[in-house]
Amino acid sequence: MSWFLVIAAGLFEMIGVIGINKLNERISVKNISIMVIGFGLSFVFLTLSLEELPMGTAYAIWTGIGAAGSAMIGILFYKEPKNAARLFCIALIIASVIGLKLIS
Repeated sequence: MSWFLVIAAGLFEMIGVIGINKLNERISVKNISIMVIGFGLSFVFLTLSLEELPMGTAYAIWTGIGAAGSAMIGILFYKEPKNAARLFCIALIIASVIGLKLIS
């Protein structure tokens, strides 16, 4: 269950980052709500996952999902640069998250 919680935390972290991007485009109650709810639920799920997972592992997975996921969203939906070096680095983050899961 704790792995589900930390993955959910990472996904909500991505929603919070989307909220930041939308807020940069236009300040509105809706965009502020997306950001606050995304980050708020992210912290709630991360906190719950820490009941069973070691702090370092949970934090690394949470930030890895948030960073890699946000970078991929930027590439797919916000026309951010897509080059081999950037994709390789994102793949390294994903491989690290998988590695932490396998050894934990």
